[in-house]
Amino acid sequence: MAVHNENTLGERRFGRINWLGMATLARRETRRFVVVWTQTLLAPLVTAALFLAIFSVAIGPTRGDIAGVPFLHFLAPGILMMTVIQNAFANTSSSIVVSKVQGNIVDTLMPPLSALELLLGYMAGSVVRGMMVAVAIGLGMLLFLGIEIQHPIWALVFVFLGSSMMGAVGIVAGIYSNKFDQMAAITNFIVTPLAFLSGTFYTIDTLPPLIQTITRANPVYYLIDGARYGVIGHTQTPWLGLVVCTAATLAVMALCWVWFAKGYRLKA
Repeated sequence: MAVHNENTLGERRFGRINWLGMATLARRETRRFVVVWTQTLLAPLVTAALFLAIFSVAIGPTRGDIAGVPFLHFLAPGILMMTVIQNAFANTSSSIVVSKVQGNIVDTLMPPLSALELLLGYMAGSVVRGMMVAVAIGLGMLLFLGIEIQHPIWALVFVFLGSSMMGAVGIVAGIYSNKFDQMAAITNFIVTPLAFLSGTFYTIDTLPPLIQTITRANPVYYLIDGARYGVIGHTQTPWLGLVVCTAATLAVMALCWVWFAKGYRLKA
């Protein structure tokens, strides 16, 4: 029989945190996308560049300034944040769904990791991926569009919140989905519309009042607006956005914690 002392790894007495286990899970989630960097890091950069190129050719020459800045400068931060949240969502959702489909989710559930440690370990990969994608696109905006970040701290905060929020949403989607088609449905009918209908490609001031109200109920709108403020200094409500995004992130994280604690749709 194994003898346990006060230094035993993973011991739950006195609320001790399994730092090694949580860091190992975070490292695994990070290495998952780093080893296929052409798909997870280079591809989003190319996609963002294509969006900007298409809008530049099709609309840019005929579109006037928006909020006192060129159209492409207004568009770029929205595309940056949209790319960040899509990749953050994909990192956690794909990890959990693949583990469930392959039947090796037990390898994650068996180690002495609490619900909070599982949550933070999974989210760490999404945050790192989101930050790396944001840095890559930000450098591209600086080199090719000449856009200098006006408020770096604000930009960093909203990129972090966007990665955290959608990483947590990805956990919810991954836990709920037992098959790839269920995950595809969540991506196509929930995540993508939230990203595209959040002011990414336009300012909501041009929308009818009812649509503006609906848009303001979308937390992703505040992520886009916050990123736009951080990059070009244009915003509708930066502090309100900070509060809404923080509250939404904590709410989704709380749901993830409850589901991990109960083993909802994870344990047979």
